[in-house]
Amino acid sequence: MTIALFPGSFDPFHNGHLEIVERASQLFEEVVVASVRNPQKLEPLFGSAEREEMISESLAHLDNVRVVAMSSLVVDLAREVGASVIVKGLRAVSDFESELQMAQMNRELSGIETLFIPTGAQHAYMASRLIKEVALYGGDVSGLVPEPVNRRLKGIAR
Repeated sequence: MTIALFPGSFDPFHNGHLEIVERASQLFEEVVVASVRNPQKLEPLFGSAEREEMISESLAHLDNVRVVAMSSLVVDLAREVGASVIVKGLRAVSDFESELQMAQMNRELSGIETLFIPTGAQHAYMASRLIKEVALYGGDVSGLVPEPVNRRLKGIAR
């Protein structure tokens, strides 16, 4: 069985992430979506358990996808779940530089390859930090996030 790991902070999970998972689910027998706490980012808007729940609800229509929370190195989780590939989404060229470095480090540490999937043009501008900001100020993000995420974001407006 070919298992792919799609890691990210997903704070919040948006339609660009959803697109990557849906496309990866067509390429691999199983996709494991791993919500991680990124120590390089500010305090998350949603806790780990709530992010895992929102993502699971958003992906309920995909039979070959499961969601986990992680607090370890991506390569350690990849080994743990039996993943032979790490999937990363790319929105723009600016994403590529940092993602390439991570892919090279992960390959050096584990031998696991990374597959880059570019988002469609309709999602290229989406970033969790921007969606968070709009939602915090009461803006409508319903067209940018799955409904389970939108419901929770409506409750955070200032």
